[in-house]
Amino acid sequence: MEPAKQPVLNQVSDFELKLLKVFRTVAACGGFSAAEVSLGISRAAISMQMADLESRLGFKLCQRGRAGFALTDEGRRVLEASDRLVGALDHFKAEINDLHQHLRGTLAIGITDNLVSHPGMKITHGLAALKARGPEVKISIHMQPSNDIEIGVLDGRLNIGVVPRVRELPGLDYLPLYEEASSLYCGAGHPLFCASDEAEKLTDHEVVVPSFAQPAEAQALYRRHPQGAQANDREGIMFLLLTGCYLGYLPDHYARPWVELGRLRALQPGFSTHFCAITARSRRANLVLDTFLETLSSPG
Repeated sequence: MEPAKQPVLNQVSDFELKLLKVFRTVAACGGFSAAEVSLGISRAAISMQMADLESRLGFKLCQRGRAGFALTDEGRRVLEASDRLVGALDHFKAEINDLHQHLRGTLAIGITDNLVSHPGMKITHGLAALKARGPEVKISIHMQPSNDIEIGVLDGRLNIGVVPRVRELPGLDYLPLYEEASSLYCGAGHPLFCASDEAEKLTDHEVVVPSFAQPAEAQALYRRHPQGAQANDREGIMFLLLTGCYLGYLPDHYARPWVELGRLRALQPGFSTHFCAITARSRRANLVLDTFLETLSSPG
């Protein structure tokens, strides 16, 4: 038994596709001479490229002579196969272009609590821009503590997270979003709420200490007060402040409506927190996520 022949064509590169284009044009024009104008190259160049393609494929594609130009049986089969190949490539290009024109998929985003009232509104504007560019995109928001968001982004459950930049993990990329100012507040009923000169008395009063990560500047401020209570999010701090029993630090944008209602009073400026969007450094290509990151990076 004769050993099976090894395939002559091991791969189809851009060069083979170029040669197939020459062959298809020659076949469509009915000969080398007629294909010169369509291809914009000389008959000699066409002949060389056809010979190269036949060498790569391992058989003759056409006969030419006094009887005229004609495809061989193998040539006809190659032409049919190339039609299918070009059709598949055109379909692939159409699919990719459609993806750019019609974003599809889900964006899973983790956000720390009470950012919606921040005047920067980058997240809200970014989600609106993403939805405008991809009406079929599904958005899934997860309100979680920053530690859980970091883990979710690293293990792939979340595409992106928005967290305070308290620390940097080596497996994450960081995109700065905005700065948030926090002040020290007390609620109505607290001894300092109506005091006219409380500056030297502040550190005598109990403070609500957050259990979530804080900037070093904030940690130093909390240590000045006796710890009276603990909360794992900013809404919890707000609940405790409204009892009138504690002091606590809150973002100014979050506290503002309660100040206007006469339920909270700002005692003194506190600290600033820088928020950023985090993505996994090893993340796979994702057009929906890339588009959202582009909207977050846009000015305005």
